[in-house]
Amino acid sequence: MNTTRPIIIIKKKVSHGGHHGGAWKVAYADFVTAMMALFIVLWLLNTSKPVKEAIAGYFKDPSGTGDKKGTTKNGSGEALTVSKDNMGQLKEELQKSMSQIKDFDKLKNQVEMTITPEGLRIEMLETESGAFFNLGSPRPNEKGQELMDMLAEELGKLPNKISIEGHTDSKAYTKSRDYGNWELSSDRANAARRLMQSKGIRQDQVSQVRGYADQKLRKPDDPLDASNRRISVIVHYVEKPPSSEEVAEESKPGKNVKAKPEGEEKEH
Repeated sequence: MNTTRPIIIIKKKVSHGGHHGGAWKVAYADFVTAMMALFIVLWLLNTSKPVKEAIAGYFKDPSGTGDKKGTTKNGSGEALTVSKDNMGQLKEELQKSMSQIKDFDKLKNQVEMTITPEGLRIEMLETESGAFFNLGSPRPNEKGQELMDMLAEELGKLPNKISIEGHTDSKAYTKSRDYGNWELSSDRANAARRLMQSKGIRQDQVSQVRGYADQKLRKPDDPLDASNRRISVIVHYVEKPPSSEEVAEESKPGKNVKAKPEGEEKEH
């Protein structure tokens, strides 16, 4: 009798789990997200400060007021429109911003802000060694650039028009026969305009660029004083439109009718 047991071979069917599962998709999505975040950071590092502030303002207030950013605001948080009634507020806000500039204590006596009939006049006064422009140079130095950058960021948020003036002292410019104080004062004013427009001032915001040479001395009794050399930035007033009450008052019947003098004969 044959007692040999039969040999049974069992083959197992291997399943590939439906395209190796979905774990790789999660890892790829994380990788793409990380790369996108990296590119956004690199882009932000190369944008201007106004753009950075606008983006930061959006994330702080996505409801719609985030574009009204910076220090030039009124008490309600809205962007400040500078008129004759609140020009002093702008002066205070600019003084606060200037105080944050590195080593500004050394330059605070070289910046004067005065409220005039024309608007807020911001003057950057030179020293004998050159505070904001090196002697005879039409280009602002490092401190001049830093101060103008700050002014551009703040004033660029305003609707007000701006004028920029260049002034010199009465000392003759001797470096070139074809270049004098008229050219130097105009070139410095234009250099300030170019720099400020690249840092926040709108292209249509500058209404005038003027070079006066030594014709409007700050110290007429001392025409060679270094403070006569200066750049002036004037923030012009924005006239307030008449209120609805004023318009209604002016439109009342008989408001502009002049009374006839007593005894005046009627026309026939």
